Amino acid sequence: MNGLPDPVVLPPPLAGLPVAQVGILVPDLAAGIATWSALLGADDWLIYTYGPGTVPRLTYRGEPGTFRMRVALTGNAPQIELIESLDGPSSYTEWINRHGYGLHHLGFRVPSVEQAIREVTASGVGLLQSGSGYGQDGDGGFAYFDTEDGVGLIVEAIEVPKRRRPSEPLPRGRR
Repeated sequence: MNGLPDPVVLPPPLAGLPVAQVGILVPDLAAGIATWSALLGADDWLIYTYGPGTVPRLTYRGEPGTFRMRVALTGNAPQIELIESLDGPSSYTEWINRHGYGLHHLGFRVPSVEQAIREVTASGVGLLQSGSGYGQDGDGGFAYFDTEDGVGLIVEAIEVPKRRRPSEPLPRGRR
């Protein structure tokens, strides 16, 4: 194995798809961006704050979600996502409490996050949290699945919105 999960341990419809995103939890987004910019030679980050005010439909463990996070995205082969958890509970706060900061998930692009949720949960894998409707046209979605036992981390289905909101300014420390 090359450090990535074997497709046979990934639930359908994610099995066999290329890794599109590596998600990393950081305690402070500004510091994380500085560190990862130096490591990657990247300075073209897109910044978003997601939560009840920007993501119309959030769930966490089968209930309406109230979590908030700031993310920074760069690259595309795969994309690096830095995540600062702002409010919980969430899969981020759970992971931080058990494992600390660092690698959290591998993301896979799908045409429909709703269909991915139906298929993955039908295969017996639990849904941890999800969000949808954050694109400018009310599209876009994400879903984190409970794959830690089989994969060693969480896997995410990502439906990229056709049009993203404009990026926020680079953060200047914890807010």
